[in-house]
Order: sequence, then structure tokens, then C-alpha cells
Amino acid sequence: MGKNIVQKILKDHIINGNMKQGESVGIKIDQTLTQDATGTMAYLEFEAMEIPEIKTELSVSYVDHNTSQMGFENNDDHKYLQSIAEKYGISYSRAGNGICHQVHLERFGLPGKTLLGSDSHTPTGGGIGMLAIGAGGLDVACALAGLPFHITYPKVLKINLTNKLSKWVTAKDIILYILKLLSTKGNVGWVVEYGGEGVKTLSVPERATITNMGAELGVTSSIFPSDEITNSFLKAQGRESGFAELKADDDAEYDKIIDIDLSTIEPRFATPHSPGNVSLVKELRGKKVDQVAVGSCTNSSYKDLMTVAKMVKGRKLYPNVSFGVAPGSKQVLRMITENGALTDLIDFGARIMESACGFCIGNGFAPSTDAISIRTNNRNFKGRSGTTSANVYLASPETAAACAITGVITDPRELGIEVPEIPEIDKFNIDDSMIVFPKKTEKKLRISRGPNIGDPPKGEPLVQNIKGEVMLKVGDKITTDHIMPAGARLKYRSNIPKYSEFVFEPVDLTFPERCLKNKKVKKTNIIVAGLSYGQGSSREHAAICPAYLGVKIVISKSIERIHYSNLINFGILPLEFINEDDYENLEQEDLLELENIIDFLEANEPIIVNNKTKGQKIKLRYNLSQRDIEIIKLGGLLSYIKRKR
Repeated sequence: MGKNIVQKILKDHIINGNMKQGESVGIKIDQTLTQDATGTMAYLEFEAMEIPEIKTELSVSYVDHNTSQMGFENNDDHKYLQSIAEKYGISYSRAGNGICHQVHLERFGLPGKTLLGSDSHTPTGGGIGMLAIGAGGLDVACALAGLPFHITYPKVLKINLTNKLSKWVTAKDIILYILKLLSTKGNVGWVVEYGGEGVKTLSVPERATITNMGAELGVTSSIFPSDEITNSFLKAQGRESGFAELKADDDAEYDKIIDIDLSTIEPRFATPHSPGNVSLVKELRGKKVDQVAVGSCTNSSYKDLMTVAKMVKGRKLYPNVSFGVAPGSKQVLRMITENGALTDLIDFGARIMESACGFCIGNGFAPSTDAISIRTNNRNFKGRSGTTSANVYLASPETAAACAITGVITDPRELGIEVPEIPEIDKFNIDDSMIVFPKKTEKKLRISRGPNIGDPPKGEPLVQNIKGEVMLKVGDKITTDHIMPAGARLKYRSNIPKYSEFVFEPVDLTFPERCLKNKKVKKTNIIVAGLSYGQGSSREHAAICPAYLGVKIVISKSIERIHYSNLINFGILPLEFINEDDYENLEQEDLLELENIIDFLEANEPIIVNNKTKGQKIKLRYNLSQRDIEIIKLGGLLSYIKRKR
């Protein structure tokens, strides 16, 4: 039997475990990436391992999230990151060089390689044929140390693309169609592999848009073949020596196959407040628009911005609309500057933002009260834009530009203009001067540490019997933004005691204080949640900070992959209802007892929780490997690693 692309890459990278679905396998990681919002803690964790230098083929530290906030904290973190990179042999992409996923695609990604990144949108690299996976910072730190990354051997979904897109329909519309089809939950343990003749109609940046927003599906990763289009992209970036053809065997098998006729897809929106709330643009036409933003790691490529620039050339921005554009990288910004497209955008009325994550993570350009904001982002969770009352719609650059021109939601097919022709680039403008490449490692180099930078917290070992209180009960689709707010709060990411003051800030302002009171009297704090708990960002602080507050158990209907791993890494036991109806039988302030926990875990038997308040018993399941159990028993992954050394 032949192999699909995912199986081929995993076969070449498995260090331990068997290629059998549902089993835990450890894989070799070739490349890593971090960004400043998650990278500081990742490197603090790497330092704690006392490894003299990195063991990967390539590791890049990007500064792209908090680049323009008030206060000293962010710049202190950036100085720390640069000194760490110099000491340990890591490439350092300075603030202003661009968004990590865009730059990595341009300058570093290689077909057939594995990439682990401390950002949930790391699967962007699948657009160039990488098996690229988002993870928590501690998992990336382990990869830097040469340790295998552990995943559950995945099921593979093939999405077979046929025909080609109609005019004004884009790659963004493809992934929004797939999100409508598969939803944002229930896809844990899968990898999406794209194939079919329709693949050849999509450029690498278009493929990357699809794999980028594949993260919203909750899958482990998404990947495209590496073919002549991949080779052309690498050649234009001066990196053709890294090309390798990568395709599925003719007799490859898949766990599921979905056929999508590209010619049937129409322009789409993700409506508030989830990437999975998908509607056709034409169904919402005429609704007044207050703000438009083009950028983010999903849609900020040269082709995206050139398309928008050609659409708006010679026009003027609708008077009541605010319009922001953020090029994905310095390369993109420089190229649209040299060919005059930047001037066209400025003449139209665009505000040019830094080549950074910016408005996508709520760092600037927040909408007005109750505004409708059309954005090319990948997420539109409530409040993520920086304005709780705003309604954010996710769209393609073409649809976003149409809305900026007319001031109302507009299907670009109804503009009455020709689709801009954007020729393929034979040679991109290559200037890596904003990347500090590693020289000989300096083992005695002094690391720069500002006063806001602390140490990773030490976890507490799991005990046999737990008496705890339900400190918070939440519903479905609680994101890591709900648990650990981003935006202005991200500047405290290196200071766990301070950052912990904001845990669940959008949900319950009293949560941190109540948890600390319980912790002082040695009572365990417990969180109860609904479906798809912990979706969204890979931000491991959504596990670190609750652990610091004394949270030891999360009970939910389901937990998303990256957050599930992060909970384990920081000694929090993730449990799920066997009978989802039992969710209704737990309430905030209920007193719970869990006895003989370690015995149940080691026997692989359901754990019994005794609700002392209601006099009820509930059975809970878990999906833990023997390694996971050992990690939780020791209080977290750092303790586990030290025990193994």
C-alpha cells in the first residue's frame, strides 16, 4: 500500500512509537519558530534545561506581536530574546522584519521538513510542503534541546480540489467553505492533506492562506504537495536548492476524502464571533461598514496587497470608513513601495501599519463602539480586536477592498470592475539585513533580563486524593483569549505572578483572587467547561497562569489539542465527561472529591469525582499516554525532563 504525504514525512521523522493511529509517537523536529508573545517563556524554559546550544537544523526567534506598546516590558523582552539567540545559535528576526509565518514561508520553510512553532498558525508552513505544527512554548523548548515532539499518530483527511476558482473567489473563500463544512470543533487528531488537479491552480501564498486558517479547524496541521509551483516560489526567493518534490503515492489511502469543486465556491465571510460562523457575502450585502483592515499572517502577501492596491487605484476611501493595511513582511512592503502600489494605497486613504501582527491580536487599530470591522484576519473572537462591542467579519482582501470602496458589505463580483491581474514574481526582493544570523555561540554571553522577566513556575506533583472547589464553570468554545487575554496584557507574559492577575478577565474578574484564597488554605481549584475548551492561540500561559493560581484539574466536554498538551505540560489534569449530560450536574462553588487518582491513571480506568455538594458521583475519562501520566504525576514537563536526565 502506498503512502500519503503525511505518512511519508512522519515515517522519516519518527524517533519512538509506532505508525498506528491513536498511539503516541515522538518525532524529530527539524526547524522551530517562536514569536515574542510566547517566545520569552519558551526560552526561559529552555534555559532551565541547561542545554549549551540548540540541536535543531534551524531555529528562528521572531519579534512580531508586541512591537509598539507603551512601557518598558516589551522592549526588555526583545533584548532578552536577541541575547538568547546570540548565545544559543538562533536566528533573530527583528521587529519590523515581518510576521513570523510570512517571513518563514519566504526565507526558511522547506518541503518535507518538520516545523514546530510556539504559535497556533505555524501550519502556514504546510503551504510549502512542511509538516508544520503549533505547540506550547515548552514543547518548542524541548525541540530546541533535541528532544522528540510527541503527538497522537493522526488520521489523515484528503481534500480533493477539482476545477478552478471563479472570478473574485479566493483561497480565503476556500478555507471559509471548509470551516463551514467541518466546523471549528471535533477535528482533534486529524491532519488535512490537499490534493487533486485544483491544487495546481493555487500559488504558494494562496496555499499558505488555506493551511494558516486550517488552525481554526482544530486539526494538528494541514499540508499541500511540493510541486513545480513550490519550486518556482523557492527559486524566486533564491532558495531553489531546498526544493524537493513531495506527493502522495497513487495508491495512497486516507481515513476520509472530501471532494470540493472550486468552481462552485462563492465569496464568503466568517461572521461574529467565530471563524466557524460562515455566510455568503451576498447574503449580507448593504450592511454599513465602519472599518476595514487588510493584513495578518493569513492575507498579507505580495499578491494580496497588490490585488487590493489595483482595486483601489484612482479611487477614494468611503468617507465613514477607516482603512488600515499591514504588509506581512519587509519584503512585501519594499516591493509594493518600489512598484508604486504603496502610493496607490496611500492615495486611496489607507493607513499603513507596521509589518507585524498588530490589529489581528488587538494591539492597535481597535474599532469604535459597536463598529462593523471587515478584516482579513484568521480569528474574530469577541473582544479580540480590542473593542468588546465590535463585530468583526473575516473576509478575503478582495471582499475587504470592495467594502472599503463602497462603505457597505459588498460582494466584489458586484463592483463592475475587472479582476486585477497580478503576474507571478520571477525574483522577490531579497534583503535579510533585519535578521541577525547566529555566529559561534557565546557560552559566557550575558543574557539581558529586564525587571519584568521572571522564571518559569515550578509545578507541584499530583497527589492521590484531591479535595477541591469548582472555581468557574464556563460554556462551549472558550478560547485561550478568554483564559489569558492578549492585547495590552501580553506585556506581562514574562512575569507569571503579574500576568496571573488577568486570568479569565473577560469572563470573571474575581477568578484570580478567589483562586489564591483557596490556594492558601491548600484547597485545589477546579475549572468546568463545555465543548472545545482552549481553542485558538497556542498561548501556554492559558495553562501556566491557572496552574500558578492553584488550578489542578480541568473537567470539560472536550479540550482542543494544543491546550490539552499545555495543561499536561504544566501539571494540570485534563478530564472529560463520559456522559456530557453530567456537565449540568456541576456548578460553581460545588465541592468535589477525587480519590485514588494516581491508581486510576496507572490502571487506565475512569476517574470518579464525588460531588459532595450535590451527593452525586460522575465518571470522567482522559486521553493520556504513559508519558503524559508521568509528566502530570511529577507536576509538569520540566520536572519530568530533569528526572530523566
